[in-house]
Order: sequence, then C-alpha cells, then structure tokens
Amino acid sequence: MSNPDSFVGVDVAKAWMDVAWLGGQTLRLDHTPEAIAGLLEQLRAQPPVLVVMEATGGLETELASALAAAGMPVAVVNPRQVRDYAKACGRLAKTDRIDAQVRAAFACAIRPQVRALPDQHTRALGDLLARRRQLVEMRVQEKLRLQQASSVQPASLREHIEWLDERIGRLDIDLTHALRSSPAWRDKDDLLKAIPGVGSLTRATMLALLPELGSLSRRQIAALVGVAPFNRDSGQHQGGRVIWGGRAQVRRTLYMAVVAGLRCNPVVRGFYDHLRGQGKPAKVAITACMRKLLTIMNAMLKHHSPWTPGLDMQHSC
Repeated sequence: MSNPDSFVGVDVAKAWMDVAWLGGQTLRLDHTPEAIAGLLEQLRAQPPVLVVMEATGGLETELASALAAAGMPVAVVNPRQVRDYAKACGRLAKTDRIDAQVRAAFACAIRPQVRALPDQHTRALGDLLARRRQLVEMRVQEKLRLQQASSVQPASLREHIEWLDERIGRLDIDLTHALRSSPAWRDKDDLLKAIPGVGSLTRATMLALLPELGSLSRRQIAALVGVAPFNRDSGQHQGGRVIWGGRAQVRRTLYMAVVAGLRCNPVVRGFYDHLRGQGKPAKVAITACMRKLLTIMNAMLKHHSPWTPGLDMQHSC
C-alpha cells in the first residue's frame, strides 16, 4: 500500500499556493520562484507518488513545469473531474486548503495519467493562438455593433476593426514563423500542410494544443480531443452515441477543417457522402469526418508518412 503522505494536491491562486498531503499536512506558500524552489526541496526529501493540480487558466504552469523538470510525477487535471469527485464523496465545503486536500485524495483514488507538459516553445505558440482568438472575438463583436451603430459611432468602429484586422494579420505571420523556425515543428507542419482543407491556423492549433498528436493510438487521440463516441445504454434502452469532454478548441478547429474539406478533400467528402447515404444525420456525419481527419493526421505523424488520398485507415492504430 502506498504511503498516504506520498500523494499531494495543490491549489494554485494568484497570490499563494496551498499544498496538501493525503496524510493531513497542509502548507501555504507565496506564489514566487523562491517558494517553488523550497517546495521542490521538500518533495525531493520525500518523493511523491503523484502530484495533482487543476488547470487554472495558466496560473499552474510555472509550478507544474518546475515539478516536471525536477522529475516529479505531476498531473494537471480538468477542474470538473475534481468537483465531481468531491461531490461524490459528499465534501461540499470549499476553501483553498480543502480544495488542496480534495486533490490529494483525488490523486490517490483516481490516479490520473501523468502526461508530458508542453515545453516553452509549445506554450508560446499556444499563447499566440489564444491572443489571436481573443482578437477575432473582439472583431466579431465590433462588426455586430457596427450593424446597429448610431450616426456618430461607425467611424470609430471601422477604425478599430481595421486595427484588429492588422493585428490578426501580424499574429498569423508570427504563427507561421514559429512553426517554420523549429525543425521538429517544420517537419510536422510540412506533413500536415499537404492535407486539403488543413490551413496554417489548423496546423498551428494541432501542434500547440495537441502535442500528443502522433504518439497515441487512434482511439486514445479521439478520446483526448473529444470526438470518440460514448455509449448511453441502460437496461433495454439503447441510447444514441454521443461525444463528450475533450479539448474544445481543437475540436472547433477540426470542425472548420472538415467544413473546408467537404469542398476540397476527396477523402473527407467521400466519407461524408457515404455516411449520409446510409441515412446518418449531417451532424453525426460531420463528427465522424472530424474523427477520421484527426486519425489521418495522427497516423501521418506517427509513421512520418505523406498525405495520400487512398491512405489506409486500418494502419492508423
């Protein structure tokens, strides 16, 4: 049996971090490099089986990266998983220290998988994508305001839209430069670029937000993104299969790639027409095409094979 003190949960706030060991010990530290270094020394003295923290919009990145660099087994999990676990255990009270204790218990009971964290360059590429997404959302809002603007507003709105267009264009150049400046990314980018309908933004999103692409099986990568169908059966009732969870931004990007692929990618178009011919609803067919396109990308990067319209999907395991 594992020592209960070897499971650690961390709640990361903007100003401090609460660390809890399953055995009951808790510790509050300032969110500073010096405090992180001190925590690493303490954990080296009694190496943990697993350290669990939640994804908190980037606040966890510094500590998680430091733990991973030190060889500590760290898992950054979806906050929903920990909340559901706490509710199942009847733990309704919530403070930062209690949250850290719940994560330590979650680490022991669930043993979430330890995945390699994105390196500095991958995180930087993800930050560029996030900023581009923010500017695109601003542009959409400004264009909507322009449709209902009073007589004194259009000039200001158009000026801001033009500025947003310029900044988004610059970010597109920065994204392309980031992809081409890394030999590893350049090779992957060259492979994915040959797929009809897969543009530069899709390639950057897949490489930055799905670094596991090419290293997992087709079933694992589909489940990770959230395009794998899950059963909904109970007793005599057989429910429809649904997708659930996963990485929403990657899924949205795959959707747009499939929409483009329906016009120019013979594999995607042929698969979509085949499913529609079998009576599948359009939404189901598009989701299946997303999964197929993802599987093709995964197989190409795993086997370092170029795009061919007749790619055999049976070898995409």
